[in-house]
Amino acid sequence: MNNAKMWLVVKPTVGIPLFLSAVAVGSFAVHVAVLSNTSWVSDFLSGKELGSGDASAALTATDNSNFAALPSATGERITVVLPDGRTAVAVVQEAPTIVASRIVSSD
Repeated sequence: MNNAKMWLVVKPTVGIPLFLSAVAVGSFAVHVAVLSNTSWVSDFLSGKELGSGDASAALTATDNSNFAALPSATGERITVVLPDGRTAVAVVQEAPTIVASRIVSSD
């Protein structure tokens, strides 16, 4: 054990409960943060079907200036920039359903 000398300074009857309570407080804080910053966890815990609730509200845009116009007809071409910088061309085969799209500047 690397920290064996620690018990010469702190008694195990104090250090072990202090350590375990710190772990419990940290765990509680993480769970509170997850429950307060997500909507799907509370939906899941209450038995609602995933994908319902305000998950669709998170995908709607409030500022449409950053959103690209997606093709509206079959046969149109889309240029896709991949995460590694390569580009690809996609051809629309059926009418798309627009969920959300965002233009990311490479500047």
